Amino acid sequence: MNLSIRSGISAFLLLTLAACSRSTPIQGGPKVVIAVGGQAQLVYLPVTLAAQLGYYHDEGLEVELHDFPGGSKALEALLGGSADVVAGFFDHTVQMAAEGKHVRSFVAMLRYPGLALIVSPAASKKISSPKDLAGLNVGVSAPGSSTHMLLNHLLLKSDLKATDVSAIGIGMAAGAVAAMESGKVDAAIMAEPAITQLRARKGELQVLAHTQSLTGVRDVYGVSSYPAAVLYADSGWVEKNQVLASRLAKAIRRTLAWIQAHSANDIASKMPENLRGADLKLYTQAISNSKDMFSPDGVLDDEGAQAMVRVLGETLERVRTAKPDVKQCYTNQFVY
Repeated sequence: MNLSIRSGISAFLLLTLAACSRSTPIQGGPKVVIAVGGQAQLVYLPVTLAAQLGYYHDEGLEVELHDFPGGSKALEALLGGSADVVAGFFDHTVQMAAEGKHVRSFVAMLRYPGLALIVSPAASKKISSPKDLAGLNVGVSAPGSSTHMLLNHLLLKSDLKATDVSAIGIGMAAGAVAAMESGKVDAAIMAEPAITQLRARKGELQVLAHTQSLTGVRDVYGVSSYPAAVLYADSGWVEKNQVLASRLAKAIRRTLAWIQAHSANDIASKMPENLRGADLKLYTQAISNSKDMFSPDGVLDDEGAQAMVRVLGETLERVRTAKPDVKQCYTNQFVY
């Protein structure tokens, strides 16, 4: 079949499929597999919402979202070749650079990480600051994860060492809520919607530190924004697939703009029931509590990226020694 015939057939198929449901992927179009480091977490909401709004479809992409229990597992999928792109936290790109492996972020979904250090209701009487965590069990999504890095930073700010607490992996969703309710951990780094779910069951919670707003990020990191959830891929993939990276970035940018223009109720109603859960009102409240953390434009701020290298270097010797060039870990070329 010659090129002109193939082009004509492709155009016909695209026009025909455009008339179908916006949520239907274009079969035979460029396929991209995205590994998501915990799809139910609101920090990754834009990657699912983009599919629900039909924005990947609009870009002529067939996108498959593969859910993983955490960002480290999603990264493993990328390194193992079963995923093209990861929806994960930016610090993984810095850690990989320190190991001589090059992955690059090409669109940011958050401007604030949206994480919080919360005291278990059962331990509220013995903990009033991060310094009181010495000798206690503290939950993180998984050892070595982004939540663990935040915990280590907060401990250092309180003149403690990372080894002064026992960091226990509890996940970020139902497992985190259960661990906090049962007293398995005395405190935990948590994210939405788990925070709102725990609050609904136990009442007001004691928050020792948070990165859910400008004020919180300034208090914790001393900067106005701090990179968190992004789309990243192997640097070679980004270079070879600039059109695909641009289309993905555009779909996410449109989603971020849609989030800014719509209410928490509108956003919640678009999300799949298996992710939002049976309690739509609670899920909507969680989005309302988190809406400020989403990036308005997909741009990754250099000041925050530089701060991340400093923060990771506090407890990760390989980052401190390698001094990776963070400018090689991200590009904003697809979001301007």
